Amino acid sequence: MAALMIIQATIAEKTRYKAYQEGVKPVIEAFGGRLKASGVGLEVLEGSHDGRRLVVFEFDSMSAIREFWKSPAYSKVKPLREGAAKIDVWAVPAA
Repeated sequence: MAALMIIQATIAEKTRYKAYQEGVKPVIEAFGGRLKASGVGLEVLEGSHDGRRLVVFEFDSMSAIREFWKSPAYSKVKPLREGAAKIDVWAVPAA
């Protein structure tokens, strides 16, 4: 069953975060992750949005997300994000 990895980020250093994005993209793709949505054009229909960047990736399964997250390849890229952004990340099975 497909699963979504949902990320909300507060970017502190855009240049460093851009380097992280460029480094993590091929790692996500190697684990079958596909970008499904970003906060560009986000429209609040009810309630409020706290202003953080929103990104959604789809993977083939929850286990694929876990494999990506715990992989040596991601461990090599993850330090690029340190100090550049604070993120919250969730994984949820797709309906």
